[in-house]
Amino acid sequence: MIEEHDHEYRTGIGTDIHRLVAGRKLMLCGIELSYPSGLAGHSDGDVGLHAIIDALLGAAGMGDIGTLFPDTDPKWKNADSEELLLTVREALEEKRWVIVNIDLIIHAEQPRLETVKGQMKRSVASLLCIDFAAVNVKAKTNEGLGEIGAGEAIAATAAVLIKRKYKRTL
Repeated sequence: MIEEHDHEYRTGIGTDIHRLVAGRKLMLCGIELSYPSGLAGHSDGDVGLHAIIDALLGAAGMGDIGTLFPDTDPKWKNADSEELLLTVREALEEKRWVIVNIDLIIHAEQPRLETVKGQMKRSVASLLCIDFAAVNVKAKTNEGLGEIGAGEAIAATAAVLIKRKYKRTL
């Protein structure tokens, strides 16, 4: 006997941090921000998308960003993090995972992100083909503490919930 669809739920957490350096564009959540420096990294250094990628991969039990897109592979040199996220989205879809929600924190002393949080939220929702209301973006300073507080780095932390439908046979 086949019952109604049941769901399997999983959570994931992802983090990322990169140094700010001159001569690079600043990308956060797929949005290019006007700022005199950008994030160093093998790819474009988008810590927001990288944290989300790690959270999604972790929730689905599919490893991490460094395993899927190793910085030792020249293929990923200066890669667009949007493309990395789309690759992960497709892999989740193949395994029938659906994103329920994403909660993202960007840790940055500068630039101030209050005016662009909505754009970042829209970008993430659009890239993942999920409802705008299923994405939350918060910006926090480090109150002058550590590398982030000194304006030398930007970090991100993401939490996600995913679900998968399956039929249960009794």
